[in-house]
Amino acid sequence: MKIGLLGAGKVGLTIAAMLESCDFCRETHLADVRGGVVRPPLSKLRYETLDFTDSLKLDAFIKGKTAVVSAAPFYLNREIATACARHRVAYFDLTEDVETTAAVRRLAEKASVPFMPQCGLAPGAINIIGSNLAQDLPSVRSLELRVGALPLYASNSMKYYLSWNTAGLINEYCHLCDMLYGGQRLQAKALEGIERMTLDGTEYEAFYTSGGVGTLCETYEGKVRELNYKTIRYPGHRDLMKFLLYDLNLIDNRKLLTEIFDQEVPTTETDVVIIYVNVVGQDEQGVKQRSFAKKIYGDLLDGRRYSAIQLSTAAGLAAVLELYAGGRLGSGFVKQESVKLSDFLSTRWGGRIYAPEEQGVPAEARV
Repeated sequence: MKIGLLGAGKVGLTIAAMLESCDFCRETHLADVRGGVVRPPLSKLRYETLDFTDSLKLDAFIKGKTAVVSAAPFYLNREIATACARHRVAYFDLTEDVETTAAVRRLAEKASVPFMPQCGLAPGAINIIGSNLAQDLPSVRSLELRVGALPLYASNSMKYYLSWNTAGLINEYCHLCDMLYGGQRLQAKALEGIERMTLDGTEYEAFYTSGGVGTLCETYEGKVRELNYKTIRYPGHRDLMKFLLYDLNLIDNRKLLTEIFDQEVPTTETDVVIIYVNVVGQDEQGVKQRSFAKKIYGDLLDGRRYSAIQLSTAAGLAAVLELYAGGRLGSGFVKQESVKLSDFLSTRWGGRIYAPEEQGVPAEARV
């Protein structure tokens, strides 16, 4: 496969590093608007500078590729997906933005190749895990998805350092959040529904944020009584974000808030990704509880260190590309929950990063 990769940020470069070791990938053509990107020395990697908003240059980049991956900011994905539709090239992205996903879905209606947005961590791998835990239970009471990308050590008042795209982070704090309650689709305000949880002796808070549930509400409406997604943070973070967004009204000036974060909030590569999925349902033997819990830490790939959020996000994308290369994805709009967890974990990077560690996971989820 000749893969076009748009966006040479932290996650884009991690995807390129993962594809280097994948037999299905012959060449990775990486493009970014910046010319001076420091790139790892990868034999399959080809790099070029590209203005993604220039439709003619974007078309020329996409033409002839087997698949195109957008690791660009979510607000650029509509144009990228539109260009892929013109050239009948398979499209994958990492977006958590609900409106962007809807636009990709419309483009995919007549596509003969996969159009698969939301291929990262949340949405992405978390939806595959949650759906597979629930799939063989005749009746599901609740499906709870909890994910957090956190600094291992945080000393500021927010108890948070930046580890991924700031615009994407703020975006999910500002939009309505899809959920199921009583089997019906509802929406809740982001930053609400706060709860406390303890994992491995550390206390966290979790609250609603948008996008992480992906298309699960549509898939399970009328089949699951309660389904929701919450972001995990250290206690106190939610209150400070509410102060910034609502008391200071920065929800109406997200550009300014993004600039403040980018200038003043430290970045970190010493992070941890926490994944917790809990399912309660019933079969002929009675009420059953199933869970998946995992912590992902940064690690070395070919001598270079990558953070936990880089690895967990890029691995979801690399895994579905491998499934596409093996003919295990459908065409048109492809939902994350259509992927079997056993298939996902059988891939090189899905298995390496997401192999479960806890009891309570169905046999097919163990590797």
